[in-house]
Amino acid sequence: MYLFIFLLIFFFLVFFLRSFLTWRKTGINPLTFSKGDDAHGYIGKVYGFISVLELIVVSIYAFAPSLHKYLLPFWYLENKTLMKVGWLLLFISILLVWIAQSHMRESWRIGIDEINKSELVTSGLFSYSRNPIFLGIMIANFGLFLIIPNAFTLLIVSLSTVSINTQIRLEEAFLEKSHGTAYINYRKKVRRWI
Repeated sequence: MYLFIFLLIFFFLVFFLRSFLTWRKTGINPLTFSKGDDAHGYIGKVYGFISVLELIVVSIYAFAPSLHKYLLPFWYLENKTLMKVGWLLLFISILLVWIAQSHMRESWRIGIDEINKSELVTSGLFSYSRNPIFLGIMIANFGLFLIIPNAFTLLIVSLSTVSINTQIRLEEAFLEKSHGTAYINYRKKVRRWI
């Protein structure tokens, strides 16, 4: 039950509330994934699938224990130490994502916004990592896997790893085109992850 509540709080804080605050301050919808069949639109669909899959898996874990076996659990990874590490990673991830989103201020978007030009953020957590928000999401997904290790949480980790790395490369090309030398210099100074 606690994991289900945590997931709802995570989604509320880092997606809904942050989107609402950005929209209220700027009048810009920060949800920018296209509906098209290009790479950017496809990644948006994959993110949506991952989110729904997380909700389903965590709901089964919380409300239907008799169905756990259908999630193909990795029983040899089920222990209290790994579970505690998983919870620690979840709390670290929510703090990391929230702080990084705060550092982005009005520039925060979900996806690539080709219509509204935003400031290049290079300070705060972005002076240590070019992608602290994605780093936080990856940490959260790995934490979820450690808490409930099964084939579906492993699928979530795998899909998010591939889709986030693809999205990062799309964003890097966009940022280089939008900010030119400023982004190139930033990329030389700050690593992609840490």
